[in-house]
Amino acid sequence: MRKITFSQATQEAMAETMAKDPTVFAMGEDLARQGGIFGQFKGLPQQFPGRIIDTPISETFIIGGGVGAALAGARPVVDMHFADFIGVPMDEIFNQMAKVRYMFGGQAKVPLVLRAPDGSAGGAAQHSQCVESWFAHIPGIKVVAPSNPYDAKMVLKAAIECDDPVLYFENKILYKEKGEVPEIGEEEPYTLGKARVEREGKDVTIVSYSIGMKNARGAADLLAKEGIEAEVIDLITLSPWDKETVLNSVKKTHRLCIVHEAVKQGGFGAEISATVAEEAMEYLDAPILRYGAPFCPIPFAPTLEKMVKVVPEDLVKGIKGMF
Repeated sequence: MRKITFSQATQEAMAETMAKDPTVFAMGEDLARQGGIFGQFKGLPQQFPGRIIDTPISETFIIGGGVGAALAGARPVVDMHFADFIGVPMDEIFNQMAKVRYMFGGQAKVPLVLRAPDGSAGGAAQHSQCVESWFAHIPGIKVVAPSNPYDAKMVLKAAIECDDPVLYFENKILYKEKGEVPEIGEEEPYTLGKARVEREGKDVTIVSYSIGMKNARGAADLLAKEGIEAEVIDLITLSPWDKETVLNSVKKTHRLCIVHEAVKQGGFGAEISATVAEEAMEYLDAPILRYGAPFCPIPFAPTLEKMVKVVPEDLVKGIKGMF
């Protein structure tokens, strides 16, 4: 099977949906002129003239314009440049984008995708944050965070075709990561809200998403060398999240470890942990483990940035203590 990068996979998703549906377009800062700050829109302005639009440096305009276009019948894809800038248009997101369809009694829909590059990649405190848990708390918005090129493509296609607004978090480190993606037309469609059991196991369940899956996979590999079989689940969608898949796994393994790059305090891992405690406590043979960044801004110095990141060995140490 061919291997392409995460970034190329999103380009394919955009190109296929834009060729199929003339109402799909993208707008944001430096998309047409530069192909996106991380090159994730490269080639699309030439392939679809006039449908990849550069905007002023105004996140409020980008989201507000996208909401208006969606209400008028288009399927806009709006780009945030960095997920950290998402604080500027918060009113447009949680009061307009998320609420309009409900407030109009279903007479209008908001088929809008907000692409938000996130994660720590040497960008310091204002360009490195993972803020997905903010939006998983808001009714009316779907939240996704794929971990590999195949999912990057299929999840983006599903998001664009969805009639509800979707926040698409794409980790900056993952853009250059290569992975297997079937030839165009041979892929399996993705259903928003579904997790994937990426690796079967019987001793412990490890749950993650986005770049956190690198830790989950790495820990599973290290544990296997010591005879511990980890079941690894990639959530893919955070809202609505697939609690049935997680609960079924915990009922089998009796142990749960959750990991994400975002700050641990108030992170999405807390929602998973609380749900399992409420609905499957009697199946647990050990306390639930949660791993995330410490409660501090992301440092700029590489040595300090490295200190706030979780590594697979952290998970292995904790999981071994569960037995």
